[in-house]
Amino acid sequence: MGHNKLNIKTASFILCVVFNMGVLSVAQAGYPTDSRGETVKNSAGECGCECWQDRWLTDGPRPECGNKILDSDGDGVADDMDKCPGTPKGVKVDADGCELDSDGDGVVDSKDRCPGTPKGAKVDRHGCQQEMDSDGDGVIDSKDKCPGTPRGAQVDRNGCELDSDGDGVVDRKDRCPETPAGVKVDRKGCAEPIVLKGVNFENDSAVLTAKAKSILKDVANSLKKRPDIKITIAGHTDSRGSAAYNKMLSQRRADSVRRYLGSKGVKVSNLVAKGFGEEQPIVTNDTAAGRADNRRVELRMQ
Repeated sequence: MGHNKLNIKTASFILCVVFNMGVLSVAQAGYPTDSRGETVKNSAGECGCECWQDRWLTDGPRPECGNKILDSDGDGVADDMDKCPGTPKGVKVDADGCELDSDGDGVVDSKDRCPGTPKGAKVDRHGCQQEMDSDGDGVIDSKDKCPGTPRGAQVDRNGCELDSDGDGVVDRKDRCPETPAGVKVDRKGCAEPIVLKGVNFENDSAVLTAKAKSILKDVANSLKKRPDIKITIAGHTDSRGSAAYNKMLSQRRADSVRRYLGSKGVKVSNLVAKGFGEEQPIVTNDTAAGRADNRRVELRMQ
């Protein structure tokens, strides 16, 4: 039996060599053919000598030596060339047997709900473009009316920083939140003092002039319309005289204004009188004009 096996191997080898030299025809050699009668060839384009040999040495041909090259997942790419085995039936593949990703977004066409995504765009697991939020405020760029918001700042639905009291100074920078509507504020969001120009007093006293009373009457009418506003009446003097005397005089003048506003119907509990003397000049005291400007009464929002 051992001699028979050896003879078969030898005969198979000789037949293969003779066939490849063109001495025998395919029909004579009896090499395997496909359904159309064409000779099965290996990946090198040669007739299947190895397959033919196996027919003699084994009970049957090797699996890959049937009438066609194996393509287990049916994607049109032979198993020995398929870099993506197990491709689902019916999907389009490239030359390596891998599913197509036509727009190159990392999501294969069969799962891409948004084909044609621009190159480089960030997409979700469905292949749809994720809109950017460059400043990270939670509002996408296409709807962000205030791009470049600082990290951590609270914003509205338009991506703009909150200004809760509507004074034009965002909450993050507002040192005086809840400023009443319409009140003019400084860059810190605090109400600017209102200088009551023309509110003067008799010389070296706290007695209001007639002109001052006329002005304060209009002020009282305005304040009565805003009973929610609390006011500090600030009295100031120039630098002539002692600091202690000026402090006392400014307090008397502030008290005088408070009493007069109260007599005109303003809620007195909303008014605080405070004298600052010569401590807060707004211009130089070296000139008569400067000293006149420093002698003033201010209304400050609390």
